[in-house]
Amino acid sequence: MSWLWTTEDMIAAMAGRPFGTLPEGITGISIDSRSITPGQAFFAIKGDRVDGHDYASMAMANGASLLVVSEARLPAMGRLTVPMIVVEDVLAALGRLGLASRERSRARIIAVTGSVGKTTTKEMLRHVLSPSGKVHASVASFNNHWGVPLTLARMPEDTDYGVFEVGMNHPGEIRPLVTMIRPDVAIITTIAPAHLGNFKNIKEIAAAKAEIFEGLEPGGHVVLNRDNDQFNFLDRTAQSLGIEHIHSFGQHAKAEFRLAEFNGSDENSTLWLTIGGETLEVALGAPGRHIAENALAALGVVRIVGGDMQKAIEALATLRPEKGRGKRHRLVIGGGSFTLIDESYNANPASMRAAIALLAASEPTGRGRRVAVLGDMLEMGDYAQKVHTDLAVPLLAAGIEHVWLAGAEMAALKESLPESVHVEYRENSRELTDYVLNSVAPGDVLMVKSSLGIAFGKIVAALLDKFPPFADTQREF
Repeated sequence: MSWLWTTEDMIAAMAGRPFGTLPEGITGISIDSRSITPGQAFFAIKGDRVDGHDYASMAMANGASLLVVSEARLPAMGRLTVPMIVVEDVLAALGRLGLASRERSRARIIAVTGSVGKTTTKEMLRHVLSPSGKVHASVASFNNHWGVPLTLARMPEDTDYGVFEVGMNHPGEIRPLVTMIRPDVAIITTIAPAHLGNFKNIKEIAAAKAEIFEGLEPGGHVVLNRDNDQFNFLDRTAQSLGIEHIHSFGQHAKAEFRLAEFNGSDENSTLWLTIGGETLEVALGAPGRHIAENALAALGVVRIVGGDMQKAIEALATLRPEKGRGKRHRLVIGGGSFTLIDESYNANPASMRAAIALLAASEPTGRGRRVAVLGDMLEMGDYAQKVHTDLAVPLLAAGIEHVWLAGAEMAALKESLPESVHVEYRENSRELTDYVLNSVAPGDVLMVKSSLGIAFGKIVAALLDKFPPFADTQREF
């Protein structure tokens, strides 16, 4: 049996004590009792809303081979006589196990942060590095104070490439995470007004993202967006920390990994990029210039870590957008079909503009319409009204004539759009869902986007539930 961890190594790393008869090792780690699989260890983390200790019995019933629990909660476990490792604090113990994982690993480690494109770039790196070796990467957007140590602790010892997403909402949050990760390569995708309500200005956001430099391994590499207004600040910051290997990507003439030409369509893209003095044609299995820019960064990293560049380029042709991040669905309606672009995972001003550009590049069929279905961008603070009003500019420039809105902040956008735009506004996503389901028509292209807390994912789910997928063999009338 190949163990992720032996229990002996777990106890040593976490400074825990055994309780009961422990198995020799574990095959994985879970913090969710519902999704645990046989052979995994269940870490009973106490969160803001729930305490994992309350689900210990369920975890064992679902196949957990052992529990990691806190000393303070042990008396409350009652008569639960199962294999356990008892620690002072479960989250802290997970962090120590993550540190032990990083210490034993010989993988090339990559950390990704940025205001937009973190998860997409992380998944792209997983995709393009896989032909070159064994890749371990964060699940979903596990990029915070529990997601990073969990991802580290789950990393198999024989991993060749580790890819970690690092997020933040406030200053000082990246520093402890990157200190754990100790990346060989750190990427900042871009700096944009995300979580602006928690910062005085965008310069403060850049400074918070630059914390990723502080955990870089000696001789490590930094990859920056040369087209971003904060490039010079980030470049100077990296140099001030003694970082010698600073790379750049973008359309800028001085970018090391440069986008020379871009040709996009509804479903995919072709780009010509210059790397190391050589111009390469790359077929990308996803649409959008912003995705092409992420591909530049990803291919740059492949080159830095010594991966197979040709295989990485070939892999990009099979890349597909993720759920909530541009995934397309062609759905049956009446005698025809419509296209749903699912951008519902999250939103800030930069990602909104990218999604609007994606909608503008999509072609409706017949009498179909391009429809932007938009919800509030959260955590904008005093800038909330302005950033929502400002969305009128890219919408009008893209020629989007149908805009369906929900959320208190989107009322500002409603008022800023001219009468030539057909606007529908509802107070919340539930009310807008009813309107969308009854108003979508054959040939339409709907792009759905909001911050996660506005729950526009429910609009997507309702559309997918009501309208079946269109098969390529079907005929439209």
